[in-house]
Amino acid sequence: MGLVSTAFPPEALLKLRSGNLGICHTRYSTTGFSELQNCQPFVVDTLHGKIAVAHNGELVNALALRRKVMRHGVGLSTSSDSELITQLLALTPPMEERDAPNWVARIKNLMTETPTSYSLLVMYKDVIYAVRDPYGNRPLCIGRVVPVSKLHTSGAGEEDTEGWVVSSESCSFQSIGAKYYREVLPGEIVQISKHGVKSLSVVPRPEGDPPAFCIFEYVYFARPDSIFEGQMVYTVRQRCGRQLAIEAPTDADVVSTVPESATPAALGYAQQSGLPYIEVLCKNRYVGRTFIQPNTRLRQLGVAKKFGALTDNFAGKRVVLIDDSIVRGNTISPIIKLLKEAGATEVHIRVASPPIRYPCYMGINIPTKEELIANRPEFQDIAGYIGAASVKYLTVEGLVSAVQEGIASLKEKDEMITTSNTSGKRVGHCTACLTGKYPVELEW
Repeated sequence: MGLVSTAFPPEALLKLRSGNLGICHTRYSTTGFSELQNCQPFVVDTLHGKIAVAHNGELVNALALRRKVMRHGVGLSTSSDSELITQLLALTPPMEERDAPNWVARIKNLMTETPTSYSLLVMYKDVIYAVRDPYGNRPLCIGRVVPVSKLHTSGAGEEDTEGWVVSSESCSFQSIGAKYYREVLPGEIVQISKHGVKSLSVVPRPEGDPPAFCIFEYVYFARPDSIFEGQMVYTVRQRCGRQLAIEAPTDADVVSTVPESATPAALGYAQQSGLPYIEVLCKNRYVGRTFIQPNTRLRQLGVAKKFGALTDNFAGKRVVLIDDSIVRGNTISPIIKLLKEAGATEVHIRVASPPIRYPCYMGINIPTKEELIANRPEFQDIAGYIGAASVKYLTVEGLVSAVQEGIASLKEKDEMITTSNTSGKRVGHCTACLTGKYPVELEW
């Protein structure tokens, strides 16, 4: 358990040198405890040999599936919903030949059992299957390993491909000498082998349902240089900042940010408003994200250790501070206090996303409505509660507009999805944590 560099020292990685196929997983647990037994990939024996499964997401009907699997006489040894997926894939589906496993049929059977949320890698013998749920809720993309000399050029052709890689985010490709190839489509099953990449099937959503890619990936989770839906996350966040400046202007002297995920939005706000952008906070890069700390005390301690004030840049000035989101309110309040004590005359908070009001059941750790500041009485005077001169949020409509404005080749994307997915909707995003409108009916 621990960081990759701790869990896999150099001597352990040397053991992998003779292999040519593999899957791995870094775990941020949303279902199941952070214990070694819940670590992935899950490996199980089937009638036809071992399979290994790595899963990103959270099954919306995990409880019902646990009961179903147990009724088949299958015992479960972990609290992870990823083990459920593995066991469902191990079950022989109807009509399968006894001695010829049909993994596409098994994956399709899994998709009929649970609509979302999952991106999967399934490894069997010399093949890896990359799978994305029909709603495309969690990201998954494919990259090509190319010669280093062609990594930063547009001249790398198919003949230069030295291998294939799959990741939740395209930002991981460059560091291993790979180039972004394409996304796995919602509902798509892709086979990766020594023969290359082959799309085997696209499982449709129920008629009329749009895709439901998690919009919070754009807001917070993804690294800014990742590519989703043909556009870079950094550019989307800039557009959010510009839209925020249109919706929520204010009288101020400078624009700044809570680094680093809100920096593109702050630059967009500054460009649209005409105010200068400056840095007011120095980030300690050796402290992890405060949003995903497991309790309030650790989150608050994280903030205290995380930032230092660049006093000379803003003393005696009115500051517009852009944040990407305010989930619980524990992070932003001490930052405002820090800036005011360091000389800011006013601190106006502008949030480049709407208030988060509802729990996420699809892979983000927002478990209860009560812990969200937007649902607490303090939200009625949130500026007073956190010590700001004013607080304004981007609207849901503004966020959706900023995200969908730049999706590349909408007409081409529409034609591609219409031919491969009977729902025929060209774009769509899950905004359940903002609106309470979940892409599928929940079972509780």
